[in-house]
Amino acid sequence: MRLAIELDVLGDTRPLWRDWLADAARVLDVEGLPEDRAAAAAELDARGAGNWRTLLERFAEDRAPVYLRPAAEVSAALRAFQQEGTSIVVYTDAPAELARVALAQLGATRRIVRVEAETAAIDADVVVTTREELLRLRRSV
Repeated sequence: MRLAIELDVLGDTRPLWRDWLADAARVLDVEGLPEDRAAAAAELDARGAGNWRTLLERFAEDRAPVYLRPAAEVSAALRAFQQEGTSIVVYTDAPAELARVALAQLGATRRIVRVEAETAAIDADVVVTTREELLRLRRSV
C-alpha cells in the first residue's frame, strides 16, 4: 500500500510557523504574507528575504521540542505500517526546512520515504488528512 499523510497529522506545525513569523518580523518583512505556507515561502523568496530559510530552520530546531511531541499511537501506527511494507509519504504546505525539523522531532524521519510539497504530486492509494483517519486506517488493516 502507498500511504500519504499530511504533516500536521503527525504534529501540528502551524503554531511553530506562526511564532516564527512573529519573531522574524524583527528582521524580515513578513507583513501581508498569504496564509498558505507554500505561498508565503514563495512570497518571501520573491521579496528577497535573504536567509529566511536558515532563520526558520534554526528557530524550529531550538523550539520544536516545546511545540511538537511524538504521540505514542501515531508512532505505533507509523511503525506498524512500515513493518508491513507500506510506503509512507508525508505532504505539507510548510517549507522544507520546517518539515525536516518537525519530522525529526516527531521521530518519523526514518519511517517515511519522502516529503512532498503538495498532494497533486502524490501517487498514493490512501491520503490521510487527520489523526483520527490514520488511527482508524491502522485498526482496519
